[in-house]
Amino acid sequence: MFWQTSRYLINLRQPRVMGIVNATPDSFFDGGRHADADAAKAHCDQLLREGADLLDIGGESTRPGARPPSLDEELARVLPVLRHAVTLGVPVSVDTSRPEVMAAALDAGVDIVNDVRSFTRPGALAVVSAHANCGLCLMHLQGEPGTMQQAPHYAGDVVCEVIDWLAQRLQAVQSAGIARHRVALDPGIGFGKTREHNWALLQRQAELLALGQPLLLGWSRKSTLGALTDRPVVDRLVPSVVAALACVQRGGHVVRVHDVAATVDALKVWRAAGLLAS
Repeated sequence: MFWQTSRYLINLRQPRVMGIVNATPDSFFDGGRHADADAAKAHCDQLLREGADLLDIGGESTRPGARPPSLDEELARVLPVLRHAVTLGVPVSVDTSRPEVMAAALDAGVDIVNDVRSFTRPGALAVVSAHANCGLCLMHLQGEPGTMQQAPHYAGDVVCEVIDWLAQRLQAVQSAGIARHRVALDPGIGFGKTREHNWALLQRQAELLALGQPLLLGWSRKSTLGALTDRPVVDRLVPSVVAALACVQRGGHVVRVHDVAATVDALKVWRAAGLLAS
């Protein structure tokens, strides 16, 4: 399987590690360590040294209760970092829901738009359809980030509902003239879901793969892992790496992580042990 992006055709025969760069003052894990543009640029460089295959750069924290930045704030946070990242020789993703940020990022040479709201905001689909070959990631989200974890509820089976919703969004982007080979899917772990919902999505990940698209998964440092292990966010390295391995073992294509070096090392061990294809 391949994922077409602006500058790269990403071979997904092997699992890929996407390193997270939060150019925000209020992210749930790194808490502003990379809010300064120079610090975020240096973090991009560090993640590549650790073995990241892709970089995902965002300027809006989507943790529960986060305050959305203004458009000018988001642009000021991400554009200097994106302009640096696109010179580093790997696919670069911008994590945004704003069409204006998408357009500016794509004009700067970004390869992928990763939208937690799946291009549902007015004008978003028009932006990505106008940029030939840019990659997209459609993520399932119930509600809005600020309130999504206030008693999330699904009338039926959560896995079936997520699959149906992603299938509808996939059809919507195709109707906008965007080819399937440009699109990855993300079930949105922790985005409007209880712990039980999240575990069901991992346990039944094969059903998501039946949609026939690359699957991008983000479990890194999330509260479901903390609830299981009784660990604060700063102590969730081991459960985060194990969750990434579980996603890959169940057929996931891209894991989005904070801890690139540990994840890359773990994948090397699994491959040497014959647990991953060589």
